[in-house]
Amino acid sequence: MKTKRYIQIYILFFLGILISWNSFSQENKTQLWEKANAFYTTEEYQQALSIYEKIVQTGEESAKLYFNLGNAYYKTGDVNKAILNFERAKVLAPHDADIDFNLQIANQFVVTKIEALPQPFFLRWRTSVTNKYPTDTWSAISIGAFILFLIFLGFFVFSRSSAIKRITFWFGIIAIVFSGFTFSFASQQKEVITNRKHAIVFCPRVTVKSSPTQTGTDLFLIYEGLKIEITDSLDTWKEIKLADGNEGWLPDSCIVKI
Repeated sequence: MKTKRYIQIYILFFLGILISWNSFSQENKTQLWEKANAFYTTEEYQQALSIYEKIVQTGEESAKLYFNLGNAYYKTGDVNKAILNFERAKVLAPHDADIDFNLQIANQFVVTKIEALPQPFFLRWRTSVTNKYPTDTWSAISIGAFILFLIFLGFFVFSRSSAIKRITFWFGIIAIVFSGFTFSFASQQKEVITNRKHAIVFCPRVTVKSSPTQTGTDLFLIYEGLKIEITDSLDTWKEIKLADGNEGWLPDSCIVKI
């Protein structure tokens, strides 16, 4: 009995330390955030950058953090890192108009201009709807719709009225279909966040090759700040695809993943 009691005491002791450390860490991050924002407000952008980056290094990730980081880099004239952080913010909050606006301004400094290939109406509609809410919101909507389906199912199974059975049957079908759609929206956004397939070019200018070697045929030239999609990888090379459909290989030292 004493041994069991000692084990319980040790567990409670370590839980207390863990909770205290988590509270201290969260409080420390809040202090850093406020300090960085204060530096930004007084136009001391380098100091703000240093603290924002320190917060990122703790593993913190949010659209607001990347948005502020992008603004600070833009103010210091580092457009590449501004675009990178605006894009990272956009991944976490694709529906945010402020991020879109600032990203559009930063992209005006990108030398390489790409005419994106037109997408089919269905894909454009799906992307537009998916980006309307963040992953957590779509997940909550999907769960709510599924719970509603279970309620309708209960009425359908246990009700003796044929009219109620008909109504709950069709409403149940709508609820489960809606739950499936919203779940797919949440999954799509989660995949974008988890599998970062896009990157920003950081080399001032670089030639895209036909194969993953320096002796490969020169295909075309691109400049820093351009957003590209990573489609494959081989050693220190990445196969990339542009929005206009052009493809080729770049050394991975020239790009930074979003």
